[in-house]
Parts: sequence; structure tokens; C-alpha cells
Amino acid sequence: MISSASGRQVRLVEKLNRQAKARRENGLFVAEGRKEVLEAPVPRIEEVYFTAAAGDTAEALVKKGVRPDALQEVSPEVFRKMADTQTPQGILALVKIRRSSVKELLQVSFDKPPLFLVLEDLQDPGNVGTILRMSEAAGVTGVIVSRNTADLYSPKTVRATMGAVYRVKSAETSDVAETVRELNRLGVQTCAAWLPGSVSYTEPDYRKATAFIIGNEGNGLRKETADAADLRIRIPMQGGVESLNAAVAATVLAYEAARQRLLS
Repeated sequence: MISSASGRQVRLVEKLNRQAKARRENGLFVAEGRKEVLEAPVPRIEEVYFTAAAGDTAEALVKKGVRPDALQEVSPEVFRKMADTQTPQGILALVKIRRSSVKELLQVSFDKPPLFLVLEDLQDPGNVGTILRMSEAAGVTGVIVSRNTADLYSPKTVRATMGAVYRVKSAETSDVAETVRELNRLGVQTCAAWLPGSVSYTEPDYRKATAFIIGNEGNGLRKETADAADLRIRIPMQGGVESLNAAVAATVLAYEAARQRLLS
């Protein structure tokens, strides 16, 4: 049992929780809690730390195929230092990050029209995690994020995905406008969520290959990005509200596409 809070493993977990740089360098992120750990793909689980109170979850992992030597019991005091949550459930795992390039993500069969989400500079990890969770539910093919978007593998983002982080394909781009132009070249209809847009979001046909581009919570999309899109669409607002939360806007758009496709 690990009973010292100053050990190498404890320091590594703390770094992975706090620093996107540490996650990138180690190729690992922290999944904390029974649901997050149990849903992690077995081949991607590197190490598991648990307290005696979570022993049943540790046993379930072994039955799923996790190597017994990958599991390490720790004292409750040490686990509280490793945990990112206020009321920890007593188990966390270090999971290998799976990264795709934009090129790999776009190499999909167009037998079934793909649906992409492109996120430009979203700052709230909760928004990003919610979008990944929604993307799985709405049948989104893949999510492309800008380099300045909140880290997909931060603890808050991972928790907000409710396991979708393992299943939704994602990629990172350093140039969102160029990625939009590449989608155009591939025959994907690109739709920028744009407050000054002249087209209501219900008007276009989303049964074809489509990508929705969602901008920063405060500033929206950059003009260069919006200009690169085929369409600049808007979600009509009533009352004194100027815009929707980014995750809500993404949900409205993705589910309009899903609705059209289910009816076709």
C-alpha cells in the first residue's frame, strides 16, 4: 500500500490533474470515479490507484482484463491528495491519450454522410465536455478543436463527458479557418454559428456531409473562420438574450441535423 504522499506516483497524478503540458508529455490523463474508470478501454489503462473502500471496483477491473499488477492500493489520506474531486470515490486510473490528426479524422467513408463539430477557442472545460457527451448521443462523427480550446483531457472535461471521451473521435488543429477550407474541399457543407448570420439554422439541408463551427463563449467565431464557411447560420433569439451557451448552441444544431437525418 502507498502511504506516503510524497511518492513518485502521487506527484505524477497531481501533475496530470493540474497541467495540460504534463498530460501531453506523458501521453496520459486521469480518469477519476467508478464510472469513468470502469468505462475506460482496458488496453488504454496504464495504472489504477484505489482505496480499500473501492476494492469491489478494482476487482471488477481485473475481471474486465486489467492486469493485476497495474492496480495499486493507497491509503485514504494519500488518495485525497491524488484526487481532483471534493468527495472522491476512492479510485482513479491513468489512461493513455488517444490523439488523431485532422487528416485521419476526415478519412471517413461518405457512404453515410458524416457530421462534424469544429470548436474554436472554447475556454470552459465543462462546455467542451458537455459537447463531447452530446456528440455521442447525437451521432456526431468527430469533433475538431482548436489548439486554444480547453484541454479535452483535463479532469473537469473528462468528468463532463460522462465516458464519451473514450468513444468520440477527436482531433486538434492549429488553424481552424484552414481546417474549414479543407472540409469544403472534401465536399463537406460547413456552417458557422454566427450571430450576424442571415440564414436560420433550420433552413439548410443537413442530410449531406456537414460540419458546424462553434466559437468562443465570449467572442464567438473569428471573422476569418466565419468567412471560410459555406454558410453563416443563426439561432433566432427572443427576449433580451443575445446568444446561447456554446454547448447549448452546439446541441441545438447537432440535433437539428439528427432530426433531419432520422426523417429522411
